[in-house]
Amino acid sequence: MSPVLPLRWRWLVLLLLSGMLGGVLHALHFPAGVLLGCMLTGILLSLQWGQMNLPKPFFMLAQAVLGCLMAQSMRPPALSKVLADWPLFLGINLLVIGAGGLLGWLLVRRKVLPGTTALWGIAPGAASAMVLMAESYGADARLVAFMQYTRVVLVTAVAAGVAHLAMVVTAMPATPPVPDPSTDLQHLYHLGATLLLILAATAAAQRWHIPAGGMVLALVGGTVLQALGVLVIELPAALLVLAYAVIGWSVGLRFTRDILLHAWQALPMVLAAIAALMGLGLVLALLLVLLAGVAPLTAYLATSPGGADSVVVIAATSAVDAGFVMAMQLVRFLMVLVLGPRVTAWLAKK
Repeated sequence: MSPVLPLRWRWLVLLLLSGMLGGVLHALHFPAGVLLGCMLTGILLSLQWGQMNLPKPFFMLAQAVLGCLMAQSMRPPALSKVLADWPLFLGINLLVIGAGGLLGWLLVRRKVLPGTTALWGIAPGAASAMVLMAESYGADARLVAFMQYTRVVLVTAVAAGVAHLAMVVTAMPATPPVPDPSTDLQHLYHLGATLLLILAATAAAQRWHIPAGGMVLALVGGTVLQALGVLVIELPAALLVLAYAVIGWSVGLRFTRDILLHAWQALPMVLAAIAALMGLGLVLALLLVLLAGVAPLTAYLATSPGGADSVVVIAATSAVDAGFVMAMQLVRFLMVLVLGPRVTAWLAKK
């Protein structure tokens, strides 16, 4: 066993290694390179030295930033597309959620994991919400976290790899050049308003204990205000990088040695279930390409079985129809958030 460094030194090592690995992946033009680098570094250091708890407000602030990023793409044309094609969005996401429920039921029947843990662990999307709610229904929250974040890691890594191989990666969004002082003041005003929305969404989510509330409230608020012409969302590159890093750490640092040892025997079946869910996403992406004329990479990212926050980052840093991807992920995220606990509890009783 390696000696455990003092906590402040562990955080310093986390920052340095994350910067190095994230920088290398970004230089290689990997979508979400910062997020992937921070996530992998978090996993390695958590397994080496034990769990390091990221302060919850940081995670909620990062989720609110990503909520604003999603809202930035949800302009009236994108919203009208969702309303016009609502059967498509609803049908695709019902299939993904239904497949997750079926796979969880099969894992429970085969007694791969104790109790109803597998049902909560395989639910696609809303990972943090599923982990929070699972324990109140008698499931092992540690194993639920293991299944949820293993899926998030695999989906994120595969989606980033597919986007990289597609050779359609674009530069990270950045604030455009400022032509004159009046425009400069305008950008500062919009940036201040965006930061105020992020803080308000985070505070409200903490106050009312809304799962993934920072992202949901910032997304809904930003979309509405933007559609009314009240707000123009400004997200500087530095703010996005910080949010990507926090999301990556929040996933990676949850992988403890105890959880992995406890879940080792179930790992093959868990990986098979995750692979089946990802395979369904690929089939649905092909259907979108053939029947709806959606671009292949856009369809793949849209049907990838979450985390929504990770897929949003990949979409934002790739040359895809970000509005379509974020709309599809948003619809599934909200459906899982609303229907997931009810459906899972019903299946658990059966």
